[in-house]
Amino acid sequence: MATKARVMYDFAAEPGNNELTVNEGEIITITNPDVGGGWLEGRNVKGERGLVPTDYVEILPSDGKDQFSCGNSVADQAFLDSLSASTTQASSSAASSNHQVAILAQIGCVESISQSPPSSPSFTNKVGSGNDPWSAWSASKSGNWESSEGWGAKPDGAGAQRNTNTPDNWDTAFGHPQAYQGPATGDDDDWDEDWDGPKSSSYFKDSESADAGGVQRGNSRASASSMKIPLNKFPGFAKPGTEQYLLAKQLAKPKEKIPIIVGDYGPMWVYPTSTFDCVVADPRKGSKMYGLKSYIEYQLTPTNTNRSVNHRYKHFDWLYERLLVKFGSAIPIPSLPDKQVTGRFEEEFIKMRMERLQAWMTRMCRHPVISESEVFQQFLNFRDEKEWKTGKRKAERDELAGVMIFSTMEPEAPDLDLVEIEQKCEAVGKFTKAMDDGVKELLTVGQEHWKRCTGPLPKEYQKIGKALQSLATVFSSSGYQGETDLNDAITEAGKTYEEIASLVAEQPKKDLHFLMECNHEYKGFLGCFPDIIGTHKGAIEKVKESDKLVATSKITPQDKQNMVKRVSTMSYALQAEMNHFHSNRIYDYNSVIRLYLEQQVQFYETIAEKLRQALSRFPVM
Repeated sequence: MATKARVMYDFAAEPGNNELTVNEGEIITITNPDVGGGWLEGRNVKGERGLVPTDYVEILPSDGKDQFSCGNSVADQAFLDSLSASTTQASSSAASSNHQVAILAQIGCVESISQSPPSSPSFTNKVGSGNDPWSAWSASKSGNWESSEGWGAKPDGAGAQRNTNTPDNWDTAFGHPQAYQGPATGDDDDWDEDWDGPKSSSYFKDSESADAGGVQRGNSRASASSMKIPLNKFPGFAKPGTEQYLLAKQLAKPKEKIPIIVGDYGPMWVYPTSTFDCVVADPRKGSKMYGLKSYIEYQLTPTNTNRSVNHRYKHFDWLYERLLVKFGSAIPIPSLPDKQVTGRFEEEFIKMRMERLQAWMTRMCRHPVISESEVFQQFLNFRDEKEWKTGKRKAERDELAGVMIFSTMEPEAPDLDLVEIEQKCEAVGKFTKAMDDGVKELLTVGQEHWKRCTGPLPKEYQKIGKALQSLATVFSSSGYQGETDLNDAITEAGKTYEEIASLVAEQPKKDLHFLMECNHEYKGFLGCFPDIIGTHKGAIEKVKESDKLVATSKITPQDKQNMVKRVSTMSYALQAEMNHFHSNRIYDYNSVIRLYLEQQVQFYETIAEKLRQALSRFPVM
């Protein structure tokens, strides 16, 4: 009997992408459950066939009732089937069923009760219609916002909006001249799961924690579709305790060391003699699975080599995960712009995503540790498929990750005492919390101002303009010949106010846009600090407990001394990162606010000139 599935959420097919439009509650027949990348092929009652996200449906047993005590998605059922197949051949069907139920109990199966479809927010920037591009963009999802310090509430994310009338202007030939075409789209080591497939849980997040947008980073569908099976692409990386580093017998080899020096403003990273940026450009539409699935890839050109490579969004996402796994205990790694299911090939969305990927890459290139790391260099400079896969596997086997990254750091400074270490940590926590509040306030005010500038405010100017022109029309009806000049002047004044309305609506894209983007970037950075500070506080508490451990002979006095020394290294790393953060913050906010004010001055000067011209038409009597 053909497998049936119930649709849990509405899904609108993307034109030209072999997808099937389905509605909540609809029953479809699954014709191919193994399409891959988080998609299945189904047929509706009308006989129409196409691709549907697996997380949007739940499989139905032959009797039409749920087989287990919780609704299972197709992805979950496939996982359970594989578990069942691994049991002994002598097991009875009843025992196999009991085994599945036991597995469900272990992984904490919960019923899908979300009423909203599991899609990511739309980033479509349509200023003219009064929609600002930030109201739907949940804050940069780095770190664990719901930390014990309670840093702030999660902002609301808007639902996905789609414009099916937007032409697809990216249907150009796949590939770029003189650029390596990027990792192959084969099935090797599960690398070719589609862009929107279930992602691994972040290294620094518990399964129940949520990011700033209300869903876990890297698994934007998880909360809505009740993802029950953690699909970790990076096995072997459990979240270790700080004692793994504090009590490690052997630290990193000298060649892997990251030096920390003391400069004019305190501890700092060692900056490379030459810096570089990476240009993200030329988005192209590619396809896989014999044209069944499409995606966008970008050309990346490091300025220090001028040799281009091509990457899809999911490759950026892989890099983000690797940097987070390796450096996230010490260095804030802001999240990438979100994924989304619908509208992902619309021109405006692609341009906005490219702009944000560019900003993210520029941030990474500016960091002296990240930019020089092996995984980042490999991402930009691999030459062929073999080199890419070798570097990828090496990065995923890297043991110097998490808290062990501190074992690579070597401060050229005397050890700090525990009191000073604790004071430094508290100071960083206090400042980043206060800055986070300030950034949130500016974002809120900016969003409100954007909406006013693209909605009510232009309408007010239009009303004034129309009222003046109507008055001139009334005056003209008098038939009095001596008022022609006055009527013409009033008419032109009305048109001037209509022109001002257009200027007001367009102005946010010229100045407020950049201020808001800068704030969102820093919101992403600040979202990382609760985890970083939590790691440091955990290490400090371990050192405070060390006297008891020495007294009970669980550790030696030398072990305690090593713990204090290593917590001191962590403190130097935190101070070095904060010096880098502050220097960038001063430069960035000086630049962006200066740009904002320059554009505002030009804006008001343009309005003033238009009003002067309108005024000059009225004679002095």
